[in-house]
Amino acid sequence: MTNSLSRIENPRPHELPHYQALLDGTDWASLETPSGPGTGESLPTALAGILSPDPVVRSAATDDALRKVTHQNTIYEATVPVALYVAAILHHPAIAADDFGHDADMPPHRPTLVKLLEWLSATAFDADDECLAHGERHCGEDFLGDYEEMRAFRDQRPAIFSAIHSLLGHDNAEVRDAAFVAAIPLAEHPVLTAHRAELVGHARRLLATSTDRHTRDRVLDAMGAWGHDTSDLANADDIAARERYARLKAERDSWRPAHGTGGYSEDPPF
Repeated sequence: MTNSLSRIENPRPHELPHYQALLDGTDWASLETPSGPGTGESLPTALAGILSPDPVVRSAATDDALRKVTHQNTIYEATVPVALYVAAILHHPAIAADDFGHDADMPPHRPTLVKLLEWLSATAFDADDECLAHGERHCGEDFLGDYEEMRAFRDQRPAIFSAIHSLLGHDNAEVRDAAFVAAIPLAEHPVLTAHRAELVGHARRLLATSTDRHTRDRVLDAMGAWGHDTSDLANADDIAARERYARLKAERDSWRPAHGTGGYSEDPPF
């Protein structure tokens, strides 16, 4: 961890800056990425390419930009400005055109908007309250104080949520679901708790239609954490998965006394 986050022109926590201001005002070359300190110099070109009018360029740039700051569930110095940029372009016309103007002569591809929302979701879960609690258990109460990259992301959750919120009512179901799953960890921020009642309605709709195991686990966990009874929402597969996770946890807990504090690096599901 370093203090080089001060080299980012960080906006006020609850305001989402214009994407061009982020692109031009961030000292990208000074920021740490998975490749090491001061390796973010290629990010501006990749990020700008996400808004290319060429759908092939746009798709490749999206994959390239997000890959540059994604590795082993870690929040890097470059993660926060990239996340803010991604949030700021969610409503850009080029993104909407890519999602809903597919050329019949082109092979099918995943919509850029969904890719961006899923990356924001994964990143937000990597900095959620559960990850914080896990870090504090293993590294002590000063975990967040030492992990300033995670702290910086958590501070920006209201700004990111502001861009995602309107997509909860999007015409496309894939976008709505991706936006909702991204909203779950963001809504842990104290200023966003009032939105949880609204999100419960989206949760019930998604659980009535989705068969994706990972998504259902995310949603059921959130509902439980928010104090809602999920017994009428969990299906047989959900119950079986919970029983499996409970067995894995019991095995991990019984393993530790005999083998020290090593064991699994994280709580199941892995």
